[in-house]
Amino acid sequence: MQQKTLPRGRETILLVEDDETLRPLTRNCLENAGYTVLECAHGAAALEVVAQEIRRIDLLFTDVIMPRMSGPQLAHAVLALCPKMKVLYMSGYTDDLIAEHGALDQGVLLLEKPFTLESLLNKVRIVLDTHAQANAAGTGR
Repeated sequence: MQQKTLPRGRETILLVEDDETLRPLTRNCLENAGYTVLECAHGAAALEVVAQEIRRIDLLFTDVIMPRMSGPQLAHAVLALCPKMKVLYMSGYTDDLIAEHGALDQGVLLLEKPFTLESLLNKVRIVLDTHAQANAAGTGR
């Protein structure tokens, strides 16, 4: 039986997740695949990191629903500073339910929780390799 080769990368990812268990697990998965990961527990901390590291960050990987500042609100602020940054959302809610409640537009790039290592690394690679900013559509709030 042949093992699948999982995607790897060398880009820098800003991981924003308020779940104290999921955040370090996700960081470790990404770092083991070669990525540099800057992690934050909430949007305000992420904005501070972006202000300091904006030229280094290739991808904002954020939870959709977080206290004080949602993922789309954070992405809107980040993209105002760095319009070329890629954005990937994650959520424990289905994309249909999120769209129904107006949190994200349909078609925005979303990784549903719980996710596997393979789905995480594949989705991150797809977003980083995509040149168009189709995901910015969910940040215009």
